[in-house]
Amino acid sequence: MSETESPAPGQNHIFGVDVGGSGVKGGIVDLDTGQLVGDRYKLLTPQPSTPDAVAATIAEVVRHFEWTGPLGVTYPGVVVNGVVQTAANVDKSWIGTDAAEVISKALGGQHVTVLNDADAAGLAEQRHGAGRNRNGVVVLLTFGTGIGSAVIHDGQLLPNTEFGHLEVDGKEAEHRAASSVKERKDWSYERWSEEVTKVLVSIENLLWPDLFIAGGGISRKADKWIPLLKNRTPVVAAELLNEAGIVGAAMAAHADVTR
Repeated sequence: MSETESPAPGQNHIFGVDVGGSGVKGGIVDLDTGQLVGDRYKLLTPQPSTPDAVAATIAEVVRHFEWTGPLGVTYPGVVVNGVVQTAANVDKSWIGTDAAEVISKALGGQHVTVLNDADAAGLAEQRHGAGRNRNGVVVLLTFGTGIGSAVIHDGQLLPNTEFGHLEVDGKEAEHRAASSVKERKDWSYERWSEEVTKVLVSIENLLWPDLFIAGGGISRKADKWIPLLKNRTPVVAAELLNEAGIVGAAMAAHADVTR
């Protein structure tokens, strides 16, 4: 199948789009395997990243594949019942916007499910990545400019957790342990892992999870810092990396777990 063909009817395929502060990428996902069918397609996030501009870019990504069915879309912030509540890395005009409605309009009425980007990554990793075959409470944390989080219990998502804003020893978790902090302060992995440990201990004292999954770009170098962590809960590196958001968005569109 070429990357511009829609899959044949009856196949367990659906479309996912991952919206970030710098790029909008999407592709057709095989829900049975959690793999992309063909290549993904990426465009730069428009600037300014207003709802209408981003929706038009999403539509361009979707039409690249000639996809006409339902689809899932991630958003880099809190989304409650389809309405955006926060806007950290996109235009502030997103706040209060019915994201699904705006994106659906740009696509001529296609059905759209919108969810938080970390939640999408968590769903994908729990089903098809580092958390597969693991029961109980799984917490995914993405370490980047900030810290994103997803909590999943036996496959069920608790949407819109914001553990990056959890206060840890008088400072927000993401101001203490995001990978951007490591870069800005030029910390060693040993020094940074001390701060990550503090954040993990605070979360595990609240939730007593069975597994942490560490995502974000720095997870590619997990061997340099995960062994240094001193919290009690097992920590593993994310596996799906740049495709996790696309896969999780498609999963949410197939069975909406955002409510």
